[in-house]
Formats: sequence, structure tokens, C-alpha cells
Amino acid sequence: MYLPKPFQKFKAQYPEIAAHYEELGIMCQSGGPLDPKTRYLVNLGIAIGAGSPGAVKSHARKALEHGARREELYHSLLLALTTVGFPAMIAAMGWVEEVLAAEGT
Repeated sequence: MYLPKPFQKFKAQYPEIAAHYEELGIMCQSGGPLDPKTRYLVNLGIAIGAGSPGAVKSHARKALEHGARREELYHSLLLALTTVGFPAMIAAMGWVEEVLAAEGT
């Protein structure tokens, strides 16, 4: 599994806090009825709204790993247009396209 270098450094510097953070993430992911693909598409939309390149890439990767198709990622991007605006959507599109290129899809 891909982990960005800043997160790897955080884990090395604060292993106990990182473990609790990861546990919280697992609990949040399993805390409701949504299937994994849908959860990661929702997370992708949240990351787009937050303007976080790392989170957009992470959730795009995870959505793909859980069966999302390229078209579903693009639909998530399109849905962001009227909520967060054109510049944010276009930036996120670039981040998702980086993931798609790296995944070869």
C-alpha cells in the first residue's frame, strides 16, 4: 500500500498516535452501511471539497482498489463543480489523472 513520505515520517515520529489515527479510520470506515467503493467515492468528494491533493489521490487510489471505474471517479469530480467551483474541480481532476496514469487506467 502506498503511503506518502510525510505520513511515513509521522508514523515513525509518533507511532502510538499514528496507530490510534489508523484505528479511528478503520472504525469510521466500518461504522455504517456503505460498501467500500461508495465510502471511498464519498471520501474523494470530501477531499475535493477540502482541496487536499494528498487526500484526493489517496481516496482515488482506494476507490479504484475497491472496484470503482474511471468513469465513477470522473463523475465524483463533476459533482464537485457546482459545490466547490471550477478551479477546485479542475485542480482535483489533475490529481485524479495523476493517479489514473500511475495505475495505468
